[in-house]
Amino acid sequence: MNVPQHISQLLYRYQCVTVPGFGAFLTETISAGIQESNHTFFPPKKVIAFNANIKNNDGLLANHISQVEKLTYSEALNIIETEVADWKSKLSNRDYLIFKGIGLLKLNAENNMVFEASSHVNYLTDAFGLSSFVSPAVKREELKKLVDASVEEKPTIELIQERKITRPYLRYAAMFILSLGGSGFGYATYIGQQEKAETLLVQTEVQKEVQHKIQEATFFISNPIDQAVVNPNLNYDFHVVSGSFRNKKNAENAMNILIQKGYQASVLERNGDDLFSVLYGTYSTQAEADEALLKIQGKENKDAWILLQEK
Repeated sequence: MNVPQHISQLLYRYQCVTVPGFGAFLTETISAGIQESNHTFFPPKKVIAFNANIKNNDGLLANHISQVEKLTYSEALNIIETEVADWKSKLSNRDYLIFKGIGLLKLNAENNMVFEASSHVNYLTDAFGLSSFVSPAVKREELKKLVDASVEEKPTIELIQERKITRPYLRYAAMFILSLGGSGFGYATYIGQQEKAETLLVQTEVQKEVQHKIQEATFFISNPIDQAVVNPNLNYDFHVVSGSFRNKKNAENAMNILIQKGYQASVLERNGDDLFSVLYGTYSTQAEADEALLKIQGKENKDAWILLQEK
């Protein structure tokens, strides 16, 4: 039976495989390396070593043989003992023990067992398929400037072009004038566009306000008549106006609301604009009307105004 073959199979999976009564094969994982002398790169691998002092049976090898060869554990152990006896006999006769894929065993002059591991098998499964390779050395050469001495230096002929007298300040002045003209035109265009936009915005807002007032059928005069010059030779009634309505019924409803608030409210007859004005009250002097207006604008209606009506 080929016991070294079973040992080799176990070395892929275990770090120590003990042969009872003979010794133990140990593995150690080393990283990838390089041999600088011949520029050879080696992948990571398991290095095999042998220790003749470890001889106790751990059951690993015998159990493996019994399972693979379909033998009992005792039969497998007997096979190992027979194989070990044969190995020792060969070593005592100065013979070599060659375990395929594992290494070589022999006795030295002091009768000590010496092991030389095989480099043909890598037992590290993580490095499966990787092999060593030789990479040629990288040659670094210094670039040197080679001067051809045979080439005679020829005289250089310098061509002098005729220089034209230019006046760059005239060009810059023209550019500056063009820049001013372009910027002035652009600025005028921009201002015109801004004014048109602002005018359109004001017109839009005014139109919105008019539409809103028409929908409510209520009109407030922002420039009241009381600001006009009062003729001292005429008698006036000073009306504090709440608002004006096209529909008389709406004007009367607004008047009733003011009466409920305690004002002496009333509705004027339709005026020239076809509107009915609702009054907070009517006063005989402008001073009384101004005082009432200030109070009303402060707490009731900031759009109230004074209407002068000749008696």
